[in-house]
Amino acid sequence: MKSLVDVPAPAKLNLFLHITGRRPDGYHLLQSVFMLIDWQDTLSFEVRGDGQISREDLNVPLPDDDLITRAARLLQSSTGCTSGAHIAVHKRIPAQAGMGGGSSDAASCLLALNRLWNLKLSVQQLAKLGLQLGADVPFFLNGRNAWVEGIGESITPVDLPPGRFWVIKPPAGLETAKIFADPQLKRDTNHATISVFAADPYGFGHNDLQPVAERLCPEVHLALEWLAKAGLNGKMTGSGSAVFAHCPVSVKPGLVPEHWVSRLCSNLDVHPLFGWAASDS
Repeated sequence: MKSLVDVPAPAKLNLFLHITGRRPDGYHLLQSVFMLIDWQDTLSFEVRGDGQISREDLNVPLPDDDLITRAARLLQSSTGCTSGAHIAVHKRIPAQAGMGGGSSDAASCLLALNRLWNLKLSVQQLAKLGLQLGADVPFFLNGRNAWVEGIGESITPVDLPPGRFWVIKPPAGLETAKIFADPQLKRDTNHATISVFAADPYGFGHNDLQPVAERLCPEVHLALEWLAKAGLNGKMTGSGSAVFAHCPVSVKPGLVPEHWVSRLCSNLDVHPLFGWAASDS
């Protein structure tokens, strides 16, 4: 096997995001459900014999040292692999959206190169590497919709009913660190349980980051207002600035304002690369 083409990297939505406390080291404790959706980037990989890692941006220019190249180099250095790779990237998931696009790209890179380089690392081994790249990377490697707790390291698979979701990304972005540092951020939401969530998965909970995000980025508020005018109950995903709403089949959302990005998405039962590591079950 010398190449892999059209490798998908799906986005995620946070169905809710509660901040339940803070550790002495400053890290916030959270509860959330991460749900995979069919809005995805596409990556292609070709083995290089010279050990170099190169990247080609097919549509959107990425930073030189983005999570994809960092993931490739980390996998290479941690295993002593002497092969290299040329990686082509077609970006569709918007940046600074709270949809996990960079983390998903890194996870798909680890899964693809693990297979292409014949390294045979397990999901658990890949997840330990992924955690060095970002807290969301292990979720994408595990490959299932999940109840997430702690600082993102506690992942419990959950089953979700099929649904479709209207996702809107206004032009402005948000810095996650700025939201978490805000003194007005609510950090004491009561702990929830999976059973209570499961009774109403698409109506349960809220996003504790949302009020701060709306204040720092008025476009988040405008996007939520747009969903409300369409009769939809919107929430922000992650640290924004994308918002979303569960969208019944009877509702046909209209055109969003110019320069906003929007898409009607379906959720996924499992990651499209589930089974690419031998320990998947």
